[in-house]
Amino acid sequence: MREYLLGNAAIARGLLEAGVGLVAGYPGTPSSEIIETLVDLKGDLPLHLEWSVNEKVALEVAAGASWTGARAAATMKHVGLNVAADPFMTLAYLGVGAGLVVISADDPYCHSSQNEQDSRRYAQFASIPCLDPADPQEAKDMAAYGFELSEKFNIPVMLRPTTRVSHARADVEYQYAKCLQGQKQFVKNPARRVALPVHARPLHTELLEKQAKMEAELEKAPWNKLQLRGSTGIIASGIAGIYAEEAIRDLDEDVSLLRLGCYPMPHRLIVRMLEHVSRVMVLEELEPVVEEQVERVARKVNPTVEILGKEGSIPREGELDFLMVRNAIARMQGLAERAPRSSFAEKILPPRPPALCPGCSHRATYYAMRRVFGKKAIYPSDIGCYTMAVGMGTVDTCLCMGGSITLASGIRFAGETEGICASLGDSTFLHSGLTGLMNAAYNKARITVTILDNSTTAMTGHQPHPGTGVTATGELTVQVSLEALARALGAGFVETADPYDMEATMDCFQRAKEFDGLSVVIARQPCVIRARRSGGKRKVFSIGADCGGCRVCLEFGCPAIEFSGDAARINNLCTGCGVCAKI
Repeated sequence: MREYLLGNAAIARGLLEAGVGLVAGYPGTPSSEIIETLVDLKGDLPLHLEWSVNEKVALEVAAGASWTGARAAATMKHVGLNVAADPFMTLAYLGVGAGLVVISADDPYCHSSQNEQDSRRYAQFASIPCLDPADPQEAKDMAAYGFELSEKFNIPVMLRPTTRVSHARADVEYQYAKCLQGQKQFVKNPARRVALPVHARPLHTELLEKQAKMEAELEKAPWNKLQLRGSTGIIASGIAGIYAEEAIRDLDEDVSLLRLGCYPMPHRLIVRMLEHVSRVMVLEELEPVVEEQVERVARKVNPTVEILGKEGSIPREGELDFLMVRNAIARMQGLAERAPRSSFAEKILPPRPPALCPGCSHRATYYAMRRVFGKKAIYPSDIGCYTMAVGMGTVDTCLCMGGSITLASGIRFAGETEGICASLGDSTFLHSGLTGLMNAAYNKARITVTILDNSTTAMTGHQPHPGTGVTATGELTVQVSLEALARALGAGFVETADPYDMEATMDCFQRAKEFDGLSVVIARQPCVIRARRSGGKRKVFSIGADCGGCRVCLEFGCPAIEFSGDAARINNLCTGCGVCAKI
């Protein structure tokens, strides 16, 4: 079959092609569409799909399935791998049953992330293979191959697509989904499945002994390609390999090229390149993972070779693109660089920072919060679309998932006397806010925690979570009560407010602020985008001729409110939430 596919859809096809039996993950751009595509394609296949409450849980669920004989995958974005790091590192020792693929989608340039970390470092740290696709076709092929590699070496395998691969589209060749038959049963083997020190020590030795064999296996992989031509060479990893191929053609230069797509890296291919050239440039996004290995090999086989990379003109942050790679090769070859194009639009358009949607209930919640707690209060926040409210003065910190509550506790215990009101979303609270709230209650932190409940995981594409009562495949399930959880974890004050009712929400925040202990406000209103898609309509507001032009409404920051001359007006973005009329 041949189809024009998104990179993540191609990965989903690769998983199905390999007969995957379970896929678990936590939504996070740029990885979210993998499970969403699988939901659409599942049909009658005996395939379990789930949005887990966090990435650690997802990987552990996948490991359990693998140990029971079902091929399994765990999906997440790069920062999610931090959450899953605990089981990830030990799984390399304990191994797999059926194949296990860990898909960690990296986000160079922080398109939708709080950092640019390189997941290849985690694979290197854990001593497991990593497959680094350059385009959607390679992503599909590698996803399927990962299970074979995992089973051959009894080890988890990482697939590391980046944003440009996950969200690119290309023609992709794929096969129909397989259905791997047979009874699945967990086989007891404590020596391989129980990570006691007496078991871990020999398993670590076994893991190290696998490295040379895995390298030899991956040396033959079709994603490692060597073309020996001129005395100048390029070693490029992942999507940088495509840019390098295109740049070499554009410059019409006689340059040797080694494209890498697998780790451990093919030692013999690198040796052949280094013995052939007098100068080599290493092209890779983010960390100098390949460059460091090339330098080590060069010290033994060709100490005089000149190695260009991160110390030269290849940045250690952000994305590479064709022009950057072309100009880097041109400089190396002493050729003219091509100036970047600048469009007229870039010169005249004003900056447009990300903003909350018109009618978003988070804006109303933050407005009420600020009115009650004041400008001097401290507002630790979290990861989600609500972080875009930083311009409202109610987002003072943003560290990691669930970190708002624990940061708030630390700020209070350090001696801060002003009011402290933390905020995080419903999905984020269930992901990793529970332990923070329990810790705050146990250690008597006098803070207010606001759970912004829009009944979805909005920022990553409106995926369900345990608070929605619906699974990844749309089946009805238990709906977790945020109120009951907050009380069970020790909060002394728990109240729910409708952010569109501004007066009632402010009264709720006032009581929370005055409470002598840990208080929780649950601000509940469905995501305005989901509400609109489900057919819900509210009356669109307008402004009469008696507008005095006081501009107080602009403090609310809604994109549906703008000024024309000396008076405000409502544009066609209005969703009818009505909060502007109340303020």
